[in-house]
Amino acid sequence: MRAMVIGDIHGAYKALEQCLERSAFDYEHDILIQLGDIVDGYPDAFECVEELLKIKNLISIKGNHDQWFDEFIRTDFHPFYWTYGGKGTLISYLKHAGKEGRYFATGSGFKTSLESSDIPEAHKDFFRNQQLYYIDDMNRCFVHGGFVRDVPFIHQAKSEYYWNRSLWSEALEQQEHGADAFTIATQFSEIFIGHSPTTHWGTDKPITAFNITNLDTGAGHSGRLTIRDVNTKEFWQSDPVLELYQENFR
Repeated sequence: MRAMVIGDIHGAYKALEQCLERSAFDYEHDILIQLGDIVDGYPDAFECVEELLKIKNLISIKGNHDQWFDEFIRTDFHPFYWTYGGKGTLISYLKHAGKEGRYFATGSGFKTSLESSDIPEAHKDFFRNQQLYYIDDMNRCFVHGGFVRDVPFIHQAKSEYYWNRSLWSEALEQQEHGADAFTIATQFSEIFIGHSPTTHWGTDKPITAFNITNLDTGAGHSGRLTIRDVNTKEFWQSDPVLELYQENFR
């Protein structure tokens, strides 16, 4: 049994498929920790969820885009009018609801015939049951965005876990200035995050600052999807997502 962690997928099912194949992922025995943002970006969000549901030992972390989609599922209202990559999610779920193409841009977002009742119950349960974070028995923390580092971990506002970028930006800044250590109120042996694409720092590979590893390698944009063995540090990547999808749906 291996413990594997995979970054932000953003509807790129073809990239997810490549990562699972290239890492020889065992659906029955390996553990997969998915760091959030399964939806919004490329037009295969439905397929991504279906594939993840096949994995016996899946730990699914909530990303901010997943939170938006869950709010739509619960209320029939998308809080950001599908404007942040949501077009790909609309395309995917409308297709599987038999409503293909029933959306149009309004100037400030999208108007669509997609309703929460169109989402399969298994998918509703999937997003409802995502975890805000996961801490394993080796005190390794897996979280989508981050947290406020001078506040005890369990006392964070819930939104910090899937929205915070300060943990990562401060770690990078201190590392660049040659700091010997990075102080966090709650110590973890390692921290794995997504949410802040490494392509913003000129690479589609994972980046580590102190004990924090960022595995969002830009699959929601023009980068790659990355899966990594938590113990051996070996990682595998998809092809550049723009090569897998000839059109960028973000």
